[in-house]
Amino acid sequence: MQVTETLNEGLKREIKVVVPAADMESRLMERINDSKDKVRLKGFRPGKVPTAHLKRMYGKSFMAEIVNDIVTNSTRNVIAERDEKAAMQPEIVMTEDQEEAEKILAGEQDFAFELKYEIVPQFELQDVSDITIERPVVEVADEEIEDQVKQIAQSARSYEEKEGAAEDGDRVTLDYLGKIDGEPFDGGKAEGANLVLGSGNFIPGFEEQLVGLKKGDEKTITVTFPEEYGAEHLAGKEATFDVTIHEVAAAQEQELNDELAKKLGLESMDKLREIVRDQVQGQYGQMTRQKVKRSLLDALDERYQFETPEKLTEAEFNNIWNQVTADLERNGKSFEDEDTTEEAAREDYQKLAARRVRLGLVLSAIGEKAEITVTEQELQQALGEQLRRYPGQEQQVMEFYRNTPDAVNALRAPIFEEKVIDHLMEEISVNDKTVSKEELMAEEDEEFGSSTATAGDDA
Repeated sequence: MQVTETLNEGLKREIKVVVPAADMESRLMERINDSKDKVRLKGFRPGKVPTAHLKRMYGKSFMAEIVNDIVTNSTRNVIAERDEKAAMQPEIVMTEDQEEAEKILAGEQDFAFELKYEIVPQFELQDVSDITIERPVVEVADEEIEDQVKQIAQSARSYEEKEGAAEDGDRVTLDYLGKIDGEPFDGGKAEGANLVLGSGNFIPGFEEQLVGLKKGDEKTITVTFPEEYGAEHLAGKEATFDVTIHEVAAAQEQELNDELAKKLGLESMDKLREIVRDQVQGQYGQMTRQKVKRSLLDALDERYQFETPEKLTEAEFNNIWNQVTADLERNGKSFEDEDTTEEAAREDYQKLAARRVRLGLVLSAIGEKAEITVTEQELQQALGEQLRRYPGQEQQVMEFYRNTPDAVNALRAPIFEEKVIDHLMEEISVNDKTVSKEELMAEEDEEFGSSTATAGDDA
Protein backbone atom coordinates (compact mmCIF):
# COMPACT_ATOMS: atom_id res chain seq x y z
CA MET A 1 0.00 0.00 0.00
CA GLN A 2 1.40 3.37 -1.05
CA VAL A 3 0.52 6.43 1.05
CA THR A 4 1.30 9.90 -0.35
CA GLU A 5 0.53 13.26 1.21
CA THR A 6 -0.91 15.56 -1.46
CA LEU A 7 -1.94 18.53 0.71
CA ASN A 8 -0.59 19.93 3.96
CA GLU A 9 -1.98 23.41 4.37
CA GLY A 10 -2.79 24.77 7.83
CA LEU A 11 -5.08 22.18 9.42
CA LYS A 12 -6.10 20.66 6.09
CA ARG A 13 -4.69 17.33 4.96
CA GLU A 14 -5.18 15.25 1.83
CA ILE A 15 -3.68 11.77 1.53
CA LYS A 16 -3.66 9.52 -1.52
CA VAL A 17 -3.70 5.79 -0.84
CA VAL A 18 -2.96 3.25 -3.57
CA VAL A 19 -3.30 -0.50 -3.14
CA PRO A 20 -1.74 -2.36 -6.10
CA ALA A 21 -3.95 -4.71 -8.09
CA ALA A 22 -1.64 -7.61 -7.14
CA ASP A 23 -2.27 -6.94 -3.44
CA MET A 24 -6.01 -6.75 -4.07
CA GLU A 25 -5.88 -10.08 -5.91
CA SER A 26 -3.85 -11.63 -3.07
CA ARG A 27 -6.43 -10.47 -0.50
CA LEU A 28 -9.22 -11.82 -2.68
CA MET A 29 -7.62 -15.26 -2.93
CA GLU A 30 -7.17 -15.34 0.86
CA ARG A 31 -10.88 -14.56 1.25
CA ILE A 32 -11.86 -17.23 -1.28
CA ASN A 33 -9.64 -19.90 0.30
CA ASP A 34 -11.02 -19.02 3.72
CA SER A 35 -14.57 -19.49 2.43
CA LYS A 36 -14.02 -22.89 0.80
CA ASP A 37 -15.04 -24.89 3.84
CA LYS A 38 -17.97 -22.59 4.59
CA VAL A 39 -19.66 -22.32 1.21
CA ARG A 40 -22.36 -24.89 0.41
CA LEU A 41 -23.11 -25.24 -3.31
CA LYS A 42 -25.36 -27.77 -4.97
CA GLY A 43 -23.34 -30.40 -6.84
CA PHE A 44 -20.18 -29.94 -4.81
CA ARG A 45 -19.02 -31.63 -1.64
CA PRO A 46 -18.08 -29.33 1.28
CA GLY A 47 -14.58 -27.96 0.76
CA LYS A 48 -14.37 -29.24 -2.82
CA VAL A 49 -15.73 -26.22 -4.72
CA PRO A 50 -13.10 -25.18 -7.31
CA THR A 51 -11.40 -21.87 -6.59
CA ALA A 52 -12.14 -20.58 -10.08
CA HIS A 53 -15.85 -21.30 -9.59
CA LEU A 54 -15.90 -19.49 -6.24
CA LYS A 55 -14.13 -16.51 -7.76
CA ARG A 56 -16.60 -16.41 -10.62
CA MET A 57 -19.58 -16.50 -8.25
CA TYR A 58 -18.37 -14.41 -5.31
CA GLY A 59 -15.34 -12.50 -6.58
CA LYS A 60 -17.04 -9.11 -6.94
CA SER A 61 -18.90 -9.27 -3.64
CA PHE A 62 -15.76 -10.43 -1.81
CA MET A 63 -13.74 -7.65 -3.45
CA ALA A 64 -16.35 -5.07 -2.43
CA GLU A 65 -15.94 -6.25 1.18
CA ILE A 66 -12.16 -5.99 0.83
CA VAL A 67 -12.46 -2.42 -0.50
CA ASN A 68 -14.66 -1.49 2.46
CA ASP A 69 -12.20 -3.08 4.93
CA ILE A 70 -9.25 -1.27 3.34
CA VAL A 71 -11.00 2.11 3.47
CA THR A 72 -12.07 1.64 7.09
CA ASN A 73 -8.79 0.31 8.43
CA SER A 74 -6.49 2.44 6.28
CA THR A 75 -8.24 5.64 7.30
CA ARG A 76 -7.71 4.91 10.96
CA ASN A 77 -4.17 3.54 10.56
CA VAL A 78 -2.87 6.23 8.22
CA ILE A 79 -3.96 9.05 10.54
CA ALA A 80 -2.61 7.21 13.60
CA GLU A 81 0.76 6.57 11.93
CA ARG A 82 0.99 10.27 11.13
CA ASP A 83 0.40 11.01 14.82
CA GLU A 84 -2.59 13.16 13.92
CA LYS A 85 -6.14 13.40 15.19
CA ALA A 86 -8.94 14.17 12.75
CA ALA A 87 -11.34 16.89 13.85
CA MET A 88 -14.23 15.17 12.07
CA GLN A 89 -14.82 11.98 10.14
CA PRO A 90 -12.48 12.13 7.08
CA GLU A 91 -14.00 12.47 3.63
CA ILE A 92 -13.29 9.45 1.42
CA VAL A 93 -13.00 10.16 -2.31
CA MET A 94 -13.07 7.20 -4.70
CA THR A 95 -13.53 6.92 -8.43
CA GLU A 96 -17.03 7.52 -9.74
CA ASP A 97 -16.19 6.02 -13.13
CA GLN A 98 -18.19 2.81 -13.51
CA GLU A 99 -15.63 1.18 -15.81
CA GLU A 100 -12.76 1.84 -13.42
CA ALA A 101 -14.80 0.55 -10.48
CA GLU A 102 -15.54 -2.67 -12.38
CA LYS A 103 -11.83 -3.19 -13.08
CA ILE A 104 -10.98 -2.67 -9.41
CA LEU A 105 -13.60 -5.21 -8.33
CA ALA A 106 -12.25 -7.61 -10.94
CA GLY A 107 -8.72 -7.21 -9.56
CA GLU A 108 -7.48 -5.74 -12.84
CA GLN A 109 -6.60 -2.23 -11.63
CA ASP A 110 -4.97 -0.60 -8.61
CA PHE A 111 -7.41 0.58 -5.96
CA ALA A 112 -6.79 4.29 -5.29
CA PHE A 113 -8.66 6.67 -3.00
CA GLU A 114 -8.11 9.94 -1.19
CA LEU A 115 -8.55 10.95 2.43
CA LYS A 116 -9.52 14.58 3.07
CA TYR A 117 -9.65 15.80 6.64
CA GLU A 118 -8.72 18.53 9.07
CA ILE A 119 -6.56 17.84 12.09
CA VAL A 120 -7.13 18.92 15.66
CA PRO A 121 -4.69 21.80 16.20
CA GLN A 122 -1.84 21.22 18.60
CA PHE A 123 -1.52 23.58 21.54
CA GLU A 124 0.20 23.49 24.89
CA LEU A 125 -1.96 23.34 27.99
CA GLN A 126 -1.28 26.21 30.34
CA ASP A 127 -1.19 26.46 34.10
CA VAL A 128 -4.50 27.87 35.39
CA SER A 129 -3.60 28.29 39.06
CA ASP A 130 -3.17 32.04 38.57
CA ILE A 131 -6.75 32.50 37.33
CA THR A 132 -8.99 34.28 39.82
CA ILE A 133 -12.72 34.74 39.28
CA GLU A 134 -15.61 36.09 41.33
CA ARG A 135 -18.50 33.88 42.34
CA PRO A 136 -21.70 35.95 42.72
CA VAL A 137 -23.69 34.72 45.73
CA VAL A 138 -27.19 35.78 46.78
CA GLU A 139 -28.17 35.58 50.41
CA VAL A 140 -31.74 34.31 50.46
CA ALA A 141 -33.82 36.61 52.66
CA ASP A 142 -36.52 35.25 54.96
CA GLU A 143 -38.97 37.66 53.31
CA GLU A 144 -38.43 35.99 49.93
CA ILE A 145 -39.09 32.56 51.40
CA GLU A 146 -42.25 33.85 53.04
CA ASP A 147 -43.44 35.33 49.74
CA GLN A 148 -42.91 31.97 48.04
CA VAL A 149 -44.78 30.17 50.82
CA LYS A 150 -47.68 32.62 50.45
CA GLN A 151 -47.84 31.88 46.73
CA ILE A 152 -48.00 28.17 47.49
CA ALA A 153 -50.76 28.86 50.01
CA GLN A 154 -52.71 30.74 47.37
CA SER A 155 -52.51 27.80 44.98
CA ALA A 156 -53.80 25.51 47.74
CA ARG A 157 -56.65 27.71 48.96
CA SER A 158 -60.26 26.61 48.71
CA TYR A 159 -63.20 28.41 47.10
CA GLU A 160 -66.83 28.76 48.14
CA GLU A 161 -69.70 29.64 45.81
CA LYS A 162 -70.97 33.16 46.20
CA GLU A 163 -73.85 35.27 44.98
CA GLY A 164 -73.33 38.25 42.75
CA ALA A 165 -70.81 39.35 40.16
CA ALA A 166 -67.38 37.83 39.64
CA GLU A 167 -64.43 39.89 40.86
CA ASP A 168 -60.72 39.73 40.32
CA GLY A 169 -59.41 36.76 42.34
CA ASP A 170 -62.70 34.83 42.14
CA ARG A 171 -62.90 31.42 40.49
CA VAL A 172 -65.47 30.98 37.76
CA THR A 173 -66.68 27.68 36.35
CA LEU A 174 -67.58 28.11 32.69
CA ASP A 175 -68.18 26.60 29.27
CA TYR A 176 -66.62 28.30 26.26
CA LEU A 177 -66.48 27.82 22.50
CA GLY A 178 -63.83 29.68 20.51
CA LYS A 179 -64.28 30.70 16.89
CA ILE A 180 -62.21 32.38 14.21
CA ASP A 181 -64.13 33.96 11.35
CA GLY A 182 -67.25 32.31 12.80
CA GLU A 183 -65.78 28.80 12.64
CA PRO A 184 -64.82 26.75 15.75
CA PHE A 185 -61.12 25.87 15.99
CA ASP A 186 -59.31 22.91 17.54
CA GLY A 187 -58.59 23.33 21.24
CA GLY A 188 -61.01 26.23 21.59
CA LYS A 189 -63.77 24.38 23.43
CA ALA A 190 -64.22 23.37 27.08
CA GLU A 191 -67.05 22.52 29.46
CA GLY A 192 -66.97 23.01 33.22
CA ALA A 193 -63.53 24.66 33.13
CA ASN A 194 -62.28 26.43 36.25
CA LEU A 195 -60.51 29.78 35.89
CA VAL A 196 -59.23 32.13 38.59
CA LEU A 197 -59.69 35.68 37.32
CA GLY A 198 -56.45 37.60 37.31
CA SER A 199 -54.31 34.45 37.17
CA GLY A 200 -53.19 35.18 33.60
CA ASN A 201 -53.74 31.55 32.57
CA PHE A 202 -55.86 32.46 29.54
CA ILE A 203 -55.25 34.65 26.51
CA PRO A 204 -54.61 38.32 27.40
CA GLY A 205 -57.91 40.15 27.61
CA PHE A 206 -60.01 37.01 28.21
CA GLU A 207 -60.20 37.02 32.01
CA GLU A 208 -60.81 40.76 32.28
CA GLN A 209 -64.01 40.44 30.23
CA LEU A 210 -65.43 37.92 32.70
CA VAL A 211 -65.30 40.35 35.62
CA GLY A 212 -68.84 41.41 36.49
CA LEU A 213 -70.56 38.29 35.13
CA LYS A 214 -72.86 36.24 37.39
CA LYS A 215 -73.97 32.63 37.52
CA GLY A 216 -76.11 31.86 34.46
CA ASP A 217 -74.78 34.77 32.39
CA GLU A 218 -73.86 34.24 28.75
CA LYS A 219 -71.53 36.49 26.82
CA THR A 220 -69.50 36.59 23.62
CA ILE A 221 -66.07 38.09 24.16
CA THR A 222 -63.44 39.05 21.60
CA VAL A 223 -59.70 38.62 22.05
CA THR A 224 -56.60 38.52 19.84
CA PHE A 225 -54.06 35.74 20.14
CA PRO A 226 -50.49 37.00 20.74
CA GLU A 227 -48.20 37.11 17.70
CA GLU A 228 -45.79 34.71 19.46
CA TYR A 229 -48.58 32.25 20.39
CA GLY A 230 -47.37 28.63 20.26
CA ALA A 231 -49.99 27.42 17.75
CA GLU A 232 -49.08 28.99 14.41
CA HIS A 233 -52.62 28.74 13.01
CA LEU A 234 -53.87 30.93 15.88
CA ALA A 235 -50.98 33.37 16.36
CA GLY A 236 -52.06 36.95 15.80
CA LYS A 237 -55.66 35.96 14.94
CA GLU A 238 -58.75 37.66 16.36
CA ALA A 239 -61.16 35.18 17.97
CA THR A 240 -64.54 35.21 19.67
CA PHE A 241 -65.54 33.02 22.60
CA ASP A 242 -69.14 32.15 23.48
CA VAL A 243 -69.06 31.92 27.28
CA THR A 244 -71.58 30.51 29.80
CA ILE A 245 -70.95 31.01 33.55
CA HIS A 246 -72.03 28.11 35.78
CA GLU A 247 -70.57 29.21 39.09
CA VAL A 248 -68.77 32.10 40.78
CA ALA A 249 -66.72 31.22 43.86
CA ALA A 250 -64.72 33.41 46.23
CA ALA A 251 -61.30 32.44 47.55
CA GLN A 252 -61.18 31.53 51.24
CA GLU A 253 -58.52 32.86 53.53
CA GLN A 254 -55.61 30.44 53.83
CA GLU A 255 -53.58 30.55 57.02
CA LEU A 256 -49.89 29.67 57.02
CA ASN A 257 -49.95 26.84 59.55
CA ASP A 258 -49.17 23.16 59.93
CA GLU A 259 -52.64 22.29 58.65
CA LEU A 260 -51.74 23.83 55.29
CA ALA A 261 -48.45 21.90 55.25
CA LYS A 262 -50.28 18.65 55.92
CA LYS A 263 -52.69 19.41 53.10
CA LEU A 264 -49.60 19.58 50.88
CA GLY A 265 -48.30 16.25 52.21
CA LEU A 266 -45.74 17.66 54.66
CA GLU A 267 -45.53 17.31 58.42
CA SER A 268 -45.15 21.00 59.29
CA MET A 269 -44.90 24.55 58.07
CA ASP A 270 -41.21 24.55 59.05
CA LYS A 271 -40.65 21.66 56.66
CA LEU A 272 -42.43 23.56 53.87
CA ARG A 273 -40.22 26.61 54.46
CA GLU A 274 -37.14 24.36 54.44
CA ILE A 275 -38.10 22.85 51.09
CA VAL A 276 -38.88 26.26 49.60
CA ARG A 277 -35.53 27.61 50.81
CA ASP A 278 -33.70 24.65 49.25
CA GLN A 279 -35.50 25.23 45.96
CA VAL A 280 -34.74 28.95 45.90
CA GLN A 281 -31.11 28.37 46.82
CA GLY A 282 -30.90 25.70 44.13
CA GLN A 283 -32.23 28.12 41.51
CA TYR A 284 -29.73 30.78 42.54
CA GLY A 285 -27.02 28.13 42.66
CA GLN A 286 -27.65 27.24 39.02
CA MET A 287 -27.43 30.89 38.01
CA THR A 288 -24.23 31.28 40.03
CA ARG A 289 -22.81 28.21 38.32
CA GLN A 290 -23.51 29.67 34.89
CA LYS A 291 -21.92 33.01 35.81
CA VAL A 292 -18.81 31.29 37.20
CA LYS A 293 -18.56 29.03 34.16
CA ARG A 294 -18.87 32.03 31.86
CA SER A 295 -16.05 33.84 33.71
CA LEU A 296 -13.84 30.75 33.60
CA LEU A 297 -14.44 30.25 29.87
CA ASP A 298 -13.68 33.92 29.27
CA ALA A 299 -10.36 33.49 31.10
CA LEU A 300 -9.52 30.41 29.02
CA ASP A 301 -10.51 32.19 25.82
CA GLU A 302 -7.98 34.93 26.55
CA ARG A 303 -5.20 32.36 26.96
CA TYR A 304 -5.88 30.15 23.96
CA GLN A 305 -5.94 31.61 20.48
CA PHE A 306 -5.41 29.20 17.60
CA GLU A 307 -6.94 28.29 14.25
CA THR A 308 -10.00 26.09 14.51
CA PRO A 309 -10.92 23.30 12.04
CA GLU A 310 -13.05 24.86 9.31
CA LYS A 311 -15.63 22.09 9.00
CA LEU A 312 -16.03 21.71 12.76
CA THR A 313 -16.54 25.46 13.08
CA GLU A 314 -18.97 25.46 10.17
CA ALA A 315 -21.02 22.68 11.79
CA GLU A 316 -21.14 24.63 15.07
CA PHE A 317 -22.16 27.81 13.24
CA ASN A 318 -24.96 25.96 11.44
CA ASN A 319 -26.29 24.67 14.77
CA ILE A 320 -26.29 28.19 16.22
CA TRP A 321 -27.71 29.81 13.09
CA ASN A 322 -30.54 27.32 12.73
CA GLN A 323 -31.56 27.95 16.34
CA VAL A 324 -31.36 31.74 15.97
CA THR A 325 -33.40 31.86 12.77
CA ALA A 326 -35.96 29.41 14.16
CA ASP A 327 -36.39 31.59 17.26
CA LEU A 328 -36.85 34.69 15.13
CA GLU A 329 -39.41 32.97 12.93
CA ARG A 330 -41.29 31.56 15.92
CA ASN A 331 -41.52 35.04 17.47
CA GLY A 332 -42.36 36.74 14.20
CA LYS A 333 -39.26 38.93 14.35
CA SER A 334 -36.44 39.90 12.00
CA PHE A 335 -32.79 40.81 12.48
CA GLU A 336 -33.78 44.46 12.13
CA ASP A 337 -36.06 44.05 15.15
CA GLU A 338 -32.94 43.00 17.09
CA ASP A 339 -31.11 46.16 15.93
CA THR A 340 -28.78 44.28 13.58
CA THR A 341 -28.61 42.91 10.05
CA GLU A 342 -28.35 39.35 8.81
CA GLU A 343 -24.81 40.01 7.57
CA ALA A 344 -23.68 41.43 10.93
CA ALA A 345 -25.42 38.63 12.80
CA ARG A 346 -23.68 36.01 10.67
CA GLU A 347 -20.31 37.57 11.42
CA ASP A 348 -21.02 37.63 15.17
CA TYR A 349 -22.24 34.05 15.27
CA GLN A 350 -19.29 32.84 13.21
CA LYS A 351 -17.02 34.32 15.88
CA LEU A 352 -19.15 32.63 18.53
CA ALA A 353 -18.90 29.29 16.70
CA ALA A 354 -15.10 29.58 16.46
CA ARG A 355 -14.89 30.42 20.17
CA ARG A 356 -17.08 27.46 21.14
CA VAL A 357 -15.05 25.05 19.04
CA ARG A 358 -11.75 26.39 20.38
CA LEU A 359 -12.92 26.16 24.00
CA GLY A 360 -14.36 22.71 23.31
CA LEU A 361 -10.94 21.54 22.11
CA VAL A 362 -9.24 23.10 25.14
CA LEU A 363 -11.66 21.49 27.61
CA SER A 364 -11.32 18.18 25.78
CA ALA A 365 -7.52 18.31 26.11
CA ILE A 366 -7.71 19.30 29.77
CA GLY A 367 -10.15 16.49 30.49
CA GLU A 368 -8.01 13.96 28.63
CA LYS A 369 -4.91 14.97 30.58
CA ALA A 370 -6.83 14.77 33.87
CA GLU A 371 -8.21 11.35 32.81
CA ILE A 372 -11.79 12.54 33.21
CA THR A 373 -14.39 10.14 31.87
CA VAL A 374 -18.16 9.86 31.72
CA THR A 375 -19.37 6.76 33.53
CA GLU A 376 -22.01 4.43 32.16
CA GLN A 377 -24.21 5.34 35.13
CA GLU A 378 -23.98 9.05 34.29
CA LEU A 379 -24.82 8.32 30.66
CA GLN A 380 -27.81 6.18 31.64
CA GLN A 381 -29.04 8.95 33.93
CA ALA A 382 -28.86 11.45 31.05
CA LEU A 383 -30.71 8.98 28.83
CA GLY A 384 -33.36 8.57 31.54
CA GLU A 385 -33.91 12.33 31.54
CA GLN A 386 -34.45 12.22 27.79
CA LEU A 387 -36.96 9.39 28.17
CA ARG A 388 -38.95 11.40 30.72
CA ARG A 389 -39.26 14.22 28.21
CA TYR A 390 -41.16 11.97 25.80
CA PRO A 391 -43.76 10.02 27.79
CA GLY A 392 -45.29 7.22 25.76
CA GLN A 393 -42.43 7.27 23.25
CA GLU A 394 -39.76 5.65 25.40
CA GLN A 395 -39.22 2.72 23.04
CA GLN A 396 -38.70 4.95 20.01
CA VAL A 397 -36.28 7.18 21.95
CA MET A 398 -34.29 4.15 23.09
CA GLU A 399 -34.08 2.86 19.52
CA PHE A 400 -32.91 6.28 18.33
CA TYR A 401 -30.02 6.42 20.79
CA ARG A 402 -29.17 2.76 20.22
CA ASN A 403 -28.81 3.36 16.47
CA THR A 404 -27.35 6.88 16.52
CA PRO A 405 -23.81 7.13 17.95
CA ASP A 406 -23.72 10.91 17.40
CA ALA A 407 -26.79 11.29 19.61
CA VAL A 408 -25.09 9.34 22.39
CA ASN A 409 -22.04 11.61 22.02
CA ALA A 410 -24.38 14.59 22.35
CA LEU A 411 -25.50 13.19 25.72
CA ARG A 412 -21.95 12.50 26.83
CA ALA A 413 -20.40 15.84 25.79
CA PRO A 414 -22.16 18.18 28.27
CA ILE A 415 -21.55 15.76 31.15
CA PHE A 416 -17.87 15.60 30.26
CA GLU A 417 -17.71 19.38 29.97
CA GLU A 418 -19.26 19.98 33.40
CA LYS A 419 -16.83 17.50 34.98
CA VAL A 420 -13.91 19.33 33.40
CA ILE A 421 -15.28 22.63 34.73
CA ASP A 422 -15.48 21.05 38.21
CA HIS A 423 -11.88 19.92 37.84
CA LEU A 424 -10.74 23.42 36.85
CA MET A 425 -12.66 25.01 39.72
CA GLU A 426 -10.41 23.10 42.11
CA GLU A 427 -7.30 24.52 40.46
CA ILE A 428 -8.22 28.20 40.17
CA SER A 429 -8.95 30.81 42.84
CA VAL A 430 -12.60 31.67 43.45
CA ASN A 431 -13.68 34.67 45.54
CA ASP A 432 -17.28 34.86 46.69
CA LYS A 433 -19.05 38.18 46.20
CA THR A 434 -22.46 38.90 47.68
CA VAL A 435 -24.81 40.38 45.08
CA SER A 436 -28.48 41.19 44.81
CA LYS A 437 -30.97 38.88 43.19
CA GLU A 438 -31.32 41.37 40.32
CA GLU A 439 -27.57 41.44 39.71
CA LEU A 440 -27.39 37.66 39.64
CA MET A 441 -30.33 37.32 37.29
CA ALA A 442 -29.08 39.98 34.86
CA GLU A 443 -28.56 38.23 31.54
CA GLU A 444 -25.34 38.40 29.58
CA ASP A 445 -25.43 39.95 26.12
CA GLU A 446 -24.47 36.64 24.53
CA GLU A 447 -23.78 33.14 25.79
CA PHE A 448 -20.26 32.47 24.62
CA GLY A 449 -20.09 28.94 25.95
CA SER A 450 -18.00 26.10 24.60
CA SER A 451 -19.00 23.66 21.90
CA THR A 452 -20.99 20.63 22.99
CA ALA A 453 -19.08 18.56 20.46
CA THR A 454 -15.84 16.85 21.41
CA ALA A 455 -13.40 16.96 18.53
CA GLY A 456 -12.29 13.58 17.29
CA ASP A 457 -15.38 11.65 18.44
CA ASP A 458 -16.05 10.63 14.85
CA ALA A 459 -12.48 9.86 13.92
